[in-house]
Amino acid sequence: MKVTVPRRKARTAVVLLGLVAGVVAVYAMLSRAGASAHVNFEGMAPGAIAAHPAPPVVLASPGRIEGRSDVVNVGAAIDGVIRKIHVKEGQVVRRGDVLAELACDDLQSALQVATAHRDSLQDARLRLQRGSRPEEREAAADKTAAARAILDQASAQLARMSKLYASEEISRMKFDEAKRDRDVAEAQFEQAKKTQELVNAGPLPEELAQADADLSAAEAGITLAQDKLGKCVVRAPINGAILRVMLRPGESFGLIEPRPLFTMADVSGRRVRAEVDEDDIAKVHVGQKLLVSADAFSGRTFPGVVTEIASVMGRKTVLTGDPAQKADRDILEVTADLGPSSNALPLGLRVTVQFVH
Repeated sequence: MKVTVPRRKARTAVVLLGLVAGVVAVYAMLSRAGASAHVNFEGMAPGAIAAHPAPPVVLASPGRIEGRSDVVNVGAAIDGVIRKIHVKEGQVVRRGDVLAELACDDLQSALQVATAHRDSLQDARLRLQRGSRPEEREAAADKTAAARAILDQASAQLARMSKLYASEEISRMKFDEAKRDRDVAEAQFEQAKKTQELVNAGPLPEELAQADADLSAAEAGITLAQDKLGKCVVRAPINGAILRVMLRPGESFGLIEPRPLFTMADVSGRRVRAEVDEDDIAKVHVGQKLLVSADAFSGRTFPGVVTEIASVMGRKTVLTGDPAQKADRDILEVTADLGPSSNALPLGLRVTVQFVH
């Protein structure tokens, strides 16, 4: 009776079972090592990462990568045609840098007219304050002296005619003519004196007040023209990078149906805006750690910390395209700051956010 065949089969089965157990053990070790490497918190040494097991994931939710600031739509403050674009997409700018210029030739002309009007009023006020020129004062004094001489002559003639009329040597008509000449000369002398006093006199307070008021109005006109002209220059409202240039030179910008000229954001760092389902909002809190992953960065995770939780529920905006996804559920937006390694993530990228203990 032969029994060697069953024994051989038994030994073969034992060997196969041992091999299967060894493969399972190796696979389990590799899985634990991969999970430990998947955590990768910033600040940990590679050895420390391998020594710590993966932290438990409380929940996962979809999210989208943002810059340090929200995306800002930059427009102009006045209607016009784009004359020049000073930046290009991806360029980093500082707040106040010139991004674009609009063609505003009419406003430039208005500023020049307002400036010329102000200069004219300044000259008029200066002349008023300075008074008459020396030549005008000398001429007025000469006219007064001449009028005085004529008056003296007419007065002497009237005195002679009065004596002759009293002795009845001349007629009444001659006497009246002499008196009339003296009266006319006296009136002319008084007029010359008043003219000289006016020429030598300084400006009246009300005249200076009117000149000052006119000058202030002209200065206000210049300021208004400068403000309007300043609106033709588009400047960066924040420090950041130009994401999109929406219009080109020659295109029109209007305030009735405004379109942004540029979109920009602060890209010095990254943050993620996650959408937590309404059933899971009690599982997140400010200061909680999280891990961000994306299909395009397979095998990598980007750690972060929750910095803000919205105070009002909203609707989903990050849709994965999965027909099984429930899009009619309310969500709570949670914002988290990410570490420096996340700068490799492009803005707007859809990611998966895992909240951990």
